[in-house]
Amino acid sequence: MAIIITDECINCGACEPECPNNAIYDAGASWRFSDGTELRGVIDFGDGNTLNAEEAQAAISDDIYYIVPDKCTECVGFHDEPQCAAVCPVDCCVDDENVRETEEELIAKKEWLHMEG
Repeated sequence: MAIIITDECINCGACEPECPNNAIYDAGASWRFSDGTELRGVIDFGDGNTLNAEEAQAAISDDIYYIVPDKCTECVGFHDEPQCAAVCPVDCCVDDENVRETEEELIAKKEWLHMEG
């Protein structure tokens, strides 16, 4: 799974600095795979798709903070629980039912993002 920020978000920003993968962005802000990770240059997703890690990607939300699912590891390998959910004053950081990943997949994503192992 990944975490999603619901529309109950009050845009306080408490979650953003807590993310070890820099997967949380302010409303309307573009994002990059290279932000807060070790990914640089052309990255290969293993399915025939490639992308420049430093290339700005379009914001997922223009209204509230948002989480990039491809960068979210639910803090697996860093913390015992998702830190965004732990610090959110209105409990709007919740499981994204549309993105399901096993713990092994989340660990593999962490290792890929941070060029470990």
